[in-house]
Amino acid sequence: MIKVILYTAITVFTAISAFAQIKTEEINFNNGVIQLPGTLTYTSEKSPLIIWVHGSGGVDRNGSPANYIQQFRKAVNQENIAFFSYDKRTANPKNAAFLNDILIEDFVSDVEVVISHFKNDARFSSIILIGHSQGSLLAMMASKNVDAYISLAGAGETIDKIIIRQITNQNASLGEITAQHFKELKETGSIKEVNPNLISLFAPQNQAFFSSWVALNPIDEIKKVRIPTLIIQGDKDIQVLISDAENLSKAAPDAQFVIIKNMNHVLKTIEKDEDNLKSYMTDSFPISEVLIKEITNFILKK
Repeated sequence: MIKVILYTAITVFTAISAFAQIKTEEINFNNGVIQLPGTLTYTSEKSPLIIWVHGSGGVDRNGSPANYIQQFRKAVNQENIAFFSYDKRTANPKNAAFLNDILIEDFVSDVEVVISHFKNDARFSSIILIGHSQGSLLAMMASKNVDAYISLAGAGETIDKIIIRQITNQNASLGEITAQHFKELKETGSIKEVNPNLISLFAPQNQAFFSSWVALNPIDEIKKVRIPTLIIQGDKDIQVLISDAENLSKAAPDAQFVIIKNMNHVLKTIEKDEDNLKSYMTDSFPISEVLIKEITNFILKK
């Protein structure tokens, strides 16, 4: 894991919205050589602060191109909840030279850098981690020094099972090969000969990362969480299943558990199934209002 070294550079400006005066700060965190620029927005001091923990891939602070994180930010700010999100290390081109040996624990380390900064910020009354998709697991692992934890579309089994399921749904024979590759990876730490159709997934530079990820079971990790917890899943999610959320809920019986009708993986309200994938590529679909209500009620204890 990269040693944590923290520097911050802050630029402050104010914008006026129709609902409240939004204060915005651009903050750059450094985790060793890794740069994590992000945006903090809030309407008043002594408000709770959400720190967003990204899903897999090169996700920026807004969740482009769907901009689901930006939409989420605006919605919770209107409820007087502060919000911070940053460009994931894999989204920032300045980090490209330092990503060759990345492990899942490095993403956790990035979250911990952000928490460490805001933990000492007297402007905020509490810190809530929201982990989306892969970030659900990362946030579990980084939750020791925060006040509450929310899982959004989080996996309820190890990543190899999820990927095998997803590929099998598209191509059964390729799903079998994927299962064989994961078996070899878990037993030996590498895959000697990758099927050409799976090279983008199991390229040599990705194998150490997958090896570190597949070793973690969200069911085991959520049992370690000792703070108020909310588990949320949408019934239009085509990447993570309701059964995943149910598995998490069974492992954390004290957690609140909510299934949101017509919400998909990028947290948009989807009325027509044919619009599901379209919503990943545009911000024309609205963020789920029910999602915002459930999260606001949980955080503000309404």
